[in-house]
Amino acid sequence: MLNVTTAAQIILDLIQPLDPHQDGESIDLNHARGRILAVPVISNLDFPHWDNSAMDGYAVRYQDVQGCDEQHPAILEIIETIPAGSQPQKTLEAGNAARIFTGAMMPIGADTVVMQEVCQATGDRVYVKSAPQLGQFVRKQAAYYQAGNTLLSPGIMINPAELAVLAAAQCTQVQVYRRPQVAIFSTGDELVEPDQSLQPGQLVDSNRYALLAGLQQLGVEVEVLGIVPDQPEALRKTMEKAVTSADMVISSGGVSVGDYDYVAEVMTALGGKIQMEAVAIKPGKPLTVAEFVGKLGNSSRSCLYFGLPGNPVSALVTFWRFVQPAIKKLSGLSGGWNPNFVKAISMSVLRSNGQRESYLWGNLYLSGGKYEFRLAPGGDSSGNLINLAGTNGLAMIPVGTREVAVGEDVLVLMLSWI
Repeated sequence: MLNVTTAAQIILDLIQPLDPHQDGESIDLNHARGRILAVPVISNLDFPHWDNSAMDGYAVRYQDVQGCDEQHPAILEIIETIPAGSQPQKTLEAGNAARIFTGAMMPIGADTVVMQEVCQATGDRVYVKSAPQLGQFVRKQAAYYQAGNTLLSPGIMINPAELAVLAAAQCTQVQVYRRPQVAIFSTGDELVEPDQSLQPGQLVDSNRYALLAGLQQLGVEVEVLGIVPDQPEALRKTMEKAVTSADMVISSGGVSVGDYDYVAEVMTALGGKIQMEAVAIKPGKPLTVAEFVGKLGNSSRSCLYFGLPGNPVSALVTFWRFVQPAIKKLSGLSGGWNPNFVKAISMSVLRSNGQRESYLWGNLYLSGGKYEFRLAPGGDSSGNLINLAGTNGLAMIPVGTREVAVGEDVLVLMLSWI
């Protein structure tokens, strides 16, 4: 049985990220939010495009105002007004000033902006009553970015800030990675759809909906293959279809050691190389991971298969801890794959048997600048899906630790829903 850290590293090492050339596509800027940039973006524009004012005031020559003060103001002739979006028409000579507004282009000859609060304008004259520093309130051309350099690096997610940069660079078509293809299904004779009438002994297939939501949140394309009964031939057909069409396959159930648990057996029969069948984690011990390599469908490629436990909480915990990082790496993200753990003060007594790395769910919140964690009420059974609702963190209890007392530090895996 692998420890959690080793299992997580094995999984990440198995992932081959999408290829920027074979797996890239050009999309319109309007549809780029949440996508992963596949190639560097290089602009032929400087940022700022030209020297411009960072303040409403007056563009001046520093040498004309360097010694002024309220008792001895510099008196300058206003030769033009420059609003944002217009090009200056005149060159500043000695004793000249130009009325200028935030973002407006600096006129030739000016090297400094004096803010309007320290000036008094009368007719075509302005009295400057406070000496500025040289270059004050001037944004110099190319101070933020010089044309020809890399503007945005590949492997980043395009979020609002990146969209703004791309738009400013007039990059209306963006080369991104295609969305990873993930196939999911659930196994078990006891499972039924949510709209079916429950018979004694049956359970609604809630795992598929939870996993589908988690995958959609990660921005992947999902093929839902439904419920597969505990029959080797039915499982073989579904699994074969999944591994030949998807980059990754996720099933839940059928990975324990029961008489009707066939997932590992069918994986092997189809040529999958099993990398792990158990991890020292609670909940989620019976995690099975296999790699399929070679001729899959119409191409030679690899597919990673995750056989998650059937218990609802176990399925989600293993998804968050192991599958989510793998998808992030697969998608082309250059880093930040691993789960986000933060140190928090436990506001509840947290207990474990100490034999496996244990995850207890609850609420993580900031209080006085520090994170605090409070255990969800109602017990921590891996079958108790109900009290998982509304939680946003998983407190991690290391192997060998049986109790975390109130007030002690604990590492908490943050669950992000946005």
